[in-house]
Amino acid sequence: MDGFSTLALTPILPEIFMAVVGMLLLMIGAFRGQSSFTFVTGTTVVTLVAAMVMVAKADWSVTDTLNGMVMMDSFASIMKIAILAGLTVSLLLSHKWLQQNNVAVFEYPLLVLFSGIGMMLMTSVSNLLGLYVALELSSLCLYVLASIHRDRLDSTEAGLKYFILGALSSGLLLFGMSLIYGFSGSVSYAEIAAALLSKDASFVGIIVGMAFLLAGLCFKISTVPFHMWTPDVYQGAPTPVTALFAIVPKVAAFALIIRLMVLAFPSIQPHMAQIFVFVSVASMLWGGFAGLVQDNIKRLLAYSSIANMGYALLGLLGGQPEGIAAVVMYLCIYMATLAGVFAVLMGLQRSGKAIENIPDFAGLSKTSPFEAYALAALMFSMAGIPPMAGFFAKLFIIQSAVAAGYFVVAVVGVLASVVGAYYYIRIIKVMFFDNAENTVPMDKMPCQWLRVVSVASLAFVMLFTVWPNGLMAEAQLAAASLFQ
Repeated sequence: MDGFSTLALTPILPEIFMAVVGMLLLMIGAFRGQSSFTFVTGTTVVTLVAAMVMVAKADWSVTDTLNGMVMMDSFASIMKIAILAGLTVSLLLSHKWLQQNNVAVFEYPLLVLFSGIGMMLMTSVSNLLGLYVALELSSLCLYVLASIHRDRLDSTEAGLKYFILGALSSGLLLFGMSLIYGFSGSVSYAEIAAALLSKDASFVGIIVGMAFLLAGLCFKISTVPFHMWTPDVYQGAPTPVTALFAIVPKVAAFALIIRLMVLAFPSIQPHMAQIFVFVSVASMLWGGFAGLVQDNIKRLLAYSSIANMGYALLGLLGGQPEGIAAVVMYLCIYMATLAGVFAVLMGLQRSGKAIENIPDFAGLSKTSPFEAYALAALMFSMAGIPPMAGFFAKLFIIQSAVAAGYFVVAVVGVLASVVGAYYYIRIIKVMFFDNAENTVPMDKMPCQWLRVVSVASLAFVMLFTVWPNGLMAEAQLAAASLFQ
């Protein structure tokens, strides 16, 4: 019996390990108070790295547990490693910043840890109930993190907006799930797919439920028309929380959407593609044009994320392994680039105050040359300019849309990328060609981890062209495992 139990729970051992450590750290924090912040943060980072090793060393063959509710395969494993890496980086970036801004509470790393458990489960659930539980576990922690800076009105406002709109998206999710269950008689992805193949009267009902379900999930990846929370939350939340929101949750949400599309709704791919086309085009255009008038760098990155999620959706239009592989690679490159961007931004301070408005970047190339050149290279990558990694990300995504026959959508993607390139290059222009009005020099980068992350991200972005096949091979392995 013990052997059976251990074998049955093997696919989720990393999540169990993280949950046990999280509960122990919660008790330590409750007894020792806020003085335990550094210890809890360090232990959480070690826990995330250990979980990453556990996932990497585990058997990546297709297995399931909890009566088929959770699956383990190469896709889930690779996405879990990406999520754990993103969470680790976000904690390394946040530690010093939280101490400097009097937000060093032991609850912060624990909320990141428990949210990470939900994100990891999102990559491997194959059941609608598991989907909802995993999604809400992650989201509830993120709502609290958005308002973790309780003494600031904008942080509280950001958390409240995110929570209210998140509750609305959860309602859409539940309504869609109830329709799917009512017309298919099951919450299992495999049984829903079998019900759709019958083509009886329940067919239309399941499609309507699928539309509501996707509407709720589009909120999680902040795509039009469910993007309204993104700029305000990005701007109002503490910068480390904004970095976390930008780097990690969208990867988990995309993994959930991909598994749902491939396992539950393969026979109605054309109907899903219609939704993806509208959402993708609207997101690329709105994210591109709305970003043109932004002066706050965090709001600009919010609109950039909206546009980038629109590009990522292009890979799902054909429902083929090649497109999904392009999405996985796109998300990994996007994560690595944003990690470097936020590492540089969190290091830009003048007299102990963060620099967030783009006009304040004037003359940065003279006062802080490392930060200016690093940010310029990362902006070129986000704009999709070769030979940076961002160029290859957009190239493979647009190629997948063309291969699926969506030529017009691919052209719109290229044109929207040109529009978006303006506000990335504008930042470079301000840093290198505008004269600084404030002559007070920038502070020295407050944390060594900021420089380490920014250098690592910069190296990845600039050297990706030397060895692109490694990441592409892993992305193709992840996509292929879904169709086994």
